[in-house]
Amino acid sequence: MPAFGPRHLRAVAAAALVLTVTVPATAATAAPDTSAAALREVMFVGNNWDGTADVIKSTGDFAKIGRIDVIPDKAQRMAEINADPIRWIAFMTIRNSVGEGHDQFVDDMYSTPDGTSVVVSRPSFADVVSIDLATGKINWRFAVSGYRADHMAVSPDGKRVAVSASTGNTVHVLDIQTGKQLGSFATGDKPHENIFSQDGKYIYNMAIGDVNTQTDAPWLDWTKGDRRITVADATTYKQVKVIDMREKLNAIGLTDHSDAVRPAVFSPDESKLYFQVSFFNGFFEYDLATDKITRTKTLPKNPATSDDRTTFVNDSRHHGISMKPDGTKLCVAGTMDDYATVVDRATLQEGPLVPVAKPYWATVSGDGRSCVVSESGADQVTAIDFATGRKTVSVPVGDHPQRVRLGNVTANWTAPAS
Repeated sequence: MPAFGPRHLRAVAAAALVLTVTVPATAATAAPDTSAAALREVMFVGNNWDGTADVIKSTGDFAKIGRIDVIPDKAQRMAEINADPIRWIAFMTIRNSVGEGHDQFVDDMYSTPDGTSVVVSRPSFADVVSIDLATGKINWRFAVSGYRADHMAVSPDGKRVAVSASTGNTVHVLDIQTGKQLGSFATGDKPHENIFSQDGKYIYNMAIGDVNTQTDAPWLDWTKGDRRITVADATTYKQVKVIDMREKLNAIGLTDHSDAVRPAVFSPDESKLYFQVSFFNGFFEYDLATDKITRTKTLPKNPATSDDRTTFVNDSRHHGISMKPDGTKLCVAGTMDDYATVVDRATLQEGPLVPVAKPYWATVSGDGRSCVVSESGADQVTAIDFATGRKTVSVPVGDHPQRVRLGNVTANWTAPAS
């Protein structure tokens, strides 16, 4: 990920999503109260194979509040796909490769600052939509370049959303309220994660290359494509820097490690980047000032997990990393090893290995006390206490939860009727 980047989920989610807008009321017309007091912080859980997003409490027992249908236009989209042979081939390719035999209906989601809508990237439909949280209807739709939409990020001011077009090698930046494209920039092959810098001046994109091929042996790493971190100016959308982790890994003798940067998180002062790569059960610490990898952390392997790289889902042995807001702890999702663990940032010593089923993401609770991981293999999310490293609660959600994001709904929100 980026080199000027923010403290990822907390900085982006807390700063961008908790931002509120106050509309003055007059005696004649009382405008809606969108002050902080009228909003409720929640977590959105994207159920990728369901085409739904569960809304749960952001702290405490993380109880479910409601569910949103994020594909209310499914019939229309499928009619378009079935009428276009090229799009149909792309749709089926997604189903039978990254989708593991399932359609991918929700990859990422963020609420608007006023808590009235949620913006969702939909891989199989190659688009981004804004859904009205009161009615469940689509406000706007943006079709990405190519045939698949992927990870997103929201600017710190909550006004822009960046989305990866993974087969178009492009990041689109949209107005979060209107869906109008404000700009775009080119990336490496298969753009994946996006992060805005904390000051909103830069966007970092991680291109992970081809993760669906069987050429997974280290000596065939060159077949995976152009994998790099692209840093773009968030105003002009011009490339300002490229970070090549291949060079950094080679410099410390890890020539057999993939340089496909997966989930990543920045330290609170943005001086360090902690990132995962394909096939590796662990993560790296990268110093932005010196442009070097400074520490490597190898985490335990699950004896039941095969070391055959071709068995790793989308090349990701571990996929999901977050940081406690004060920067003292990391939380890692050991995807193929079926555990999550809290790691002390100073010593890099891991805590208890908490058994979870194919965790696909790790984020931070609203109060900053817990790491929340999505268990895609058990259709639930699980909270782990940062202080003890122990599981506190699991909450059932929909089919194959992946991304989990902090956001807002209006204070008295209830899910729209199906």
